[in-house]
Amino acid sequence: MDFFVEKTAEGSHARAGVITTDHGQVPTPIFMPVGTVGSVKGVHQRELRDDIDAKIILGNTYHLYLRPGCDILQRAGGLHRFMNWERPILTDSGGFQVFSLTDIRKLKEDGAHFRSHIDGSKHVFTPERTVDIQRVLGSDIMMALDECTPGTADYSYAEKSLRLTERWLKRGWQHFNETEPLYGHRQAFFPIVQGCVYENLRRDAAKFVADLGAEGNAIGGLAVGEPTEVMYEMIEIVNEELPRDRPRYLMGVGTPANILEAIDRGVDMMDCVMPTRNGRNGMIFTRKGIMNMRNKKWEDDFSPLDPDGTAWVDQVYSRAYVRHLFAAGELLAMQIASIHNLAFYLWLVGEARQRIMDGTFAAWKKEMVENVTRRL
Repeated sequence: MDFFVEKTAEGSHARAGVITTDHGQVPTPIFMPVGTVGSVKGVHQRELRDDIDAKIILGNTYHLYLRPGCDILQRAGGLHRFMNWERPILTDSGGFQVFSLTDIRKLKEDGAHFRSHIDGSKHVFTPERTVDIQRVLGSDIMMALDECTPGTADYSYAEKSLRLTERWLKRGWQHFNETEPLYGHRQAFFPIVQGCVYENLRRDAAKFVADLGAEGNAIGGLAVGEPTEVMYEMIEIVNEELPRDRPRYLMGVGTPANILEAIDRGVDMMDCVMPTRNGRNGMIFTRKGIMNMRNKKWEDDFSPLDPDGTAWVDQVYSRAYVRHLFAAGELLAMQIASIHNLAFYLWLVGEARQRIMDGTFAAWKKEMVENVTRRL
C-alpha cells in the first residue's frame, strides 16, 4: 500500500491524499461503508459501486470467521471474489466485537477467548490467528488485534488494557512480517492506538505504534462512552505523534459532524454503521440537516427526498412516499434511506477533499457542522 499527501488545508490539519492498493486508489479523506458479514445491509454491490461510488468498504474478521468460515472463504478465493467486489477492502480484526460480547469472553495473555454469539461454541483469537484469518480474507488492509477499552474505564484498567494491546501488537506485527498474502495482491497491516481518555496513555501508545513503521495507523477506543469533546482531544493528541506520511484511520466514528471534526484534526479514513443503521430506522442525513422520515410532517410533502442529494433515489422518490414506506414497514424504505445516507456520507468526505484542495475547507467546515446537526 502506498500513500501520498497532496495538500494540507490552510488553518487546519485536514489533508487530501491518495491511498494506492492493488485493488485501486482511494482518495482521502474517505468514509468506508461497513459490510460486516460481506454485505452492506440493504445495499447491492452494484449500487455501492455505481450509485454511491464507494472506493473502499469494511468487513469484519469476527463475523466472517464464524460465518461462512475460513474454509469457504479460502475456497472462494478470498472475500473480494466471494462477494464480487473488485475495489479495496479493509478488515477489522474483531477486537471491538469481542469487547462487545462482555459476558461471554475472557481476555488472557495468549489472546481473546470467547463464545460464538451464533451457537455458543468456544473460540480463541490470538494476535497471530487474526493475521492468519485476514490472510484468508485477503483484505487490502488488515487490523491488529486489540482490546477496545470502554470510554468510562478508570486509569488502572486503561493502562493494564493498553499494555496487553501492545504485547499483542508486537506478536501480530511479527507474524504479519513472517507470512505472505495468499492471493497475489499486497496486504497492509495497521496497528491500533488505544489508551482510553488519558493523555499520557494515548501519547505513549501513539509513539509505540509510530515506531513500528507500519504502512498506516488506526485510532481505536473512541466513541465508546466518552464525551465528544474528549474524543476530539484524544484525536489531536494521537495525531501529534503519528507519522504524517501514513494514513490515519479513526475507527467507528461517526456522525457527519464527527467526521468533519476528525478530518479537521488530520484523520484520513473513517467508518461507521450510522448511515445504514440510522437509515433503517428512518433517519435521513442531508447537507441542510437531519430528517426523521417517521414524522407526520412529511406525510403530504411531495417534494423530492433530497433536492440536493447525489443518489438516484433522492430525485425519484418523494418525502411523502418514503414516509409512507416507513409507516407501512416496507423493506424498500430501509433500502432507500441506506442508499441515500451512504451517498451523502461519501459526498461529505468528497466535498471536504475538494475544499482542502481549493483552500476553502476551514470556512466551509464551520458552516457545514452547523447545518448537519440541525433537525429539520
